[in-house]
Amino acid sequence: MSMGKAIVGGAVVVAAGVAAYFAFMANREVYIPIVSKGSQHQFWQAVKAGAEQAAKDFDVRITFEGPENETMIDKQTEMLKSALANKPAALALAALAGMAATPMLVDAHYKKLPVIAFDSGVDSVIPRTTATTDNFAAAGLAADKMAELIGKSGEVAVVVHDDHSRTGIDRRDGFVKRMKAYHDIKVVSVQYGGGDKAKSAEITKAILEQYPDIKGIFGANEGSAIGVLNAMKEMQKKIVIVGYDSGKEQKAAVASGEMAGAISQNPVGMGYKTVEAAVRAIKGEQLPKVIDTGFYWWDKNNMNDPKIAAVLYD
Repeated sequence: MSMGKAIVGGAVVVAAGVAAYFAFMANREVYIPIVSKGSQHQFWQAVKAGAEQAAKDFDVRITFEGPENETMIDKQTEMLKSALANKPAALALAALAGMAATPMLVDAHYKKLPVIAFDSGVDSVIPRTTATTDNFAAAGLAADKMAELIGKSGEVAVVVHDDHSRTGIDRRDGFVKRMKAYHDIKVVSVQYGGGDKAKSAEITKAILEQYPDIKGIFGANEGSAIGVLNAMKEMQKKIVIVGYDSGKEQKAAVASGEMAGAISQNPVGMGYKTVEAAVRAIKGEQLPKVIDTGFYWWDKNNMNDPKIAAVLYD
C-alpha cells in the first residue's frame, strides 16, 4: 500500500470513529457523576457552577455532591460507590483521602470508566488527568506575601484543613518550605481544623495563647481562614492573616483590612475543565497529566480589578 493510500485509509478510520461516537452520543444519555470533597463551602458551589455550565455546553448530565464537611471520608466513599452503581460514562473525583478512594478507582478502571481527578489529585495512575491548582506554588506565594507583610521576621503559624488530601499536604508544604528562605521567620505551629470554621477558631485561639508574640497565620482554605479571623476578633489580637479561596466573609474581611489578602483559585474554571476533560476522555482523546487551572493573589488593592473579580466567588 502506498503512503498516500495509508493516510487516506487512516483518515477514513478516524472519521468513522468520530461518527460512531456521535451516533453513540445521540442514542445514550451521557452521565458524569462529580464527587467533591465538600458541599458547604462557597468554593465547592463555584466549582459546581462551572461544572453545570460545561454540562450544558457539552450536552451531558452531571450530578454534583460532597459530604457536609471535609473530614467525612467514609461518607465520600459511600457517595463514590453509589455513583459507580449508577453506570456512569465517566467519574470525576476530588478525593478526601487517596487510599480510601483507591478501591473505587480500581473498580472504575476495570469497568473501563475514565476517571478525572479535580482539586485534589491521588497517588494513582488511574485518573486520566487532574484539573487542579498548583497548590504548592500558590502556598509559596502566600508565604512570600506573609513575609513581606510582617517585615521578614517573627513567628508565624499555619491552620490547614487536613493532612491527608493532596491540597492540604501541598498547601502546608508549599508555605512551610518557602518560609525557610526567610531565616528570621519561624513557623511555630501547623494545626489541622478540617476546614471547619469553629474548629479552626479553637485551634487558632490555642496558638495565640501559646505564642502571644506571633505575627501572622496562614489559613489554607476558606473555612480555615475564617476560623483564624474569628479567633483573632474574639481574642482582640491584631495579627496578619493570609487566606486561601474567597467567599463573602473573606472578601469583606479583606476589604476592611482585617485580613491582608488571600490566594484565589479559579473554581468556576476548575469545574468547567473537569467536565470538559471527562467528555474528552469518553471520546478516547489523550489528556495531559495535569490541567493547571491557575491561581491569583488578591487583596483590597486589586480585588475589584475585572481579572481578579472574575475568580472571586461569593
